[in-house]
Amino acid sequence: MTTVPDSSNNYCYRHPGRQSFVLCQRCGRTICPECQVQAAVGVHCVECARQDRREAPRVNRGRPAFLRNLTGREAPVVTYVIIALCVVVFLLQYLPGVTSALQFAGLYVMPSTGIPVEPWRMLTSVFLHGSILHLLFNMYTLFVFGSALERMLGKGRYIALYLISGFGGSVAVALLADPRQPVVGASGAIFGLIGAYFIINRHLGGNSVQLLVLVAINLVYGFVVPGIAWQAHVGGIIAGAVVALIYVRTRAIRQKGLQIALVSAVSAALVGLTVVAAVV
Repeated sequence: MTTVPDSSNNYCYRHPGRQSFVLCQRCGRTICPECQVQAAVGVHCVECARQDRREAPRVNRGRPAFLRNLTGREAPVVTYVIIALCVVVFLLQYLPGVTSALQFAGLYVMPSTGIPVEPWRMLTSVFLHGSILHLLFNMYTLFVFGSALERMLGKGRYIALYLISGFGGSVAVALLADPRQPVVGASGAIFGLIGAYFIINRHLGGNSVQLLVLVAINLVYGFVVPGIAWQAHVGGIIAGAVVALIYVRTRAIRQKGLQIALVSAVSAALVGLTVVAAVV
């Protein structure tokens, strides 16, 4: 889909063929999931973890083997959990007596009241889907981009990216769409992942022409076909791209505090836009 030129700065120092975005918290070298050892704060490379064990024998010696896939690389557990959660919720929607209660609890907006008084709906709606095709398309796209991003960013950054992207999609719906129209689906969050992948790939020097074509086709499809919340797509991709831009500009270990502050500021800005949408 895209190509990234060879560069030792963008690839694991022990496995030159494995692209990664995660740095050892001790020495700053790029490390792939197989070379990441969980430390008290963040992750360390194999050499730094070995040094830690010499200095403090109680340091965590690594992740369980069942969290690694057949290739030996760590499985994208967060992505798998999100997919499983969406599938389970979708199946629960068809159980007698559960359908209405589940949709009532998860819908982004309620037709009778407009902007919801329960703010969690802006995120719970991301785990609901309107049809099997809707679910399958979203989960496939999530698997493709989510797996790659989780391995590059690490679990914490990836979770923040996914949730903020979904939140950004809901905020865009509140600002640009009819607030009385219920909205469900992970499309906003997934478009955020696509936007983030584009930013990170460009930062690494990759060719993103094919990705741009894919995004353009999907955005146009959302505008043309009725019943699709294109607002969520636009809001999600903007939010995801902004968060990814923060990640690539604050990659250095010494900038971790700044990175957290900037990502928190993006979240606060989205909350502010929600308030604006509620009072306008």
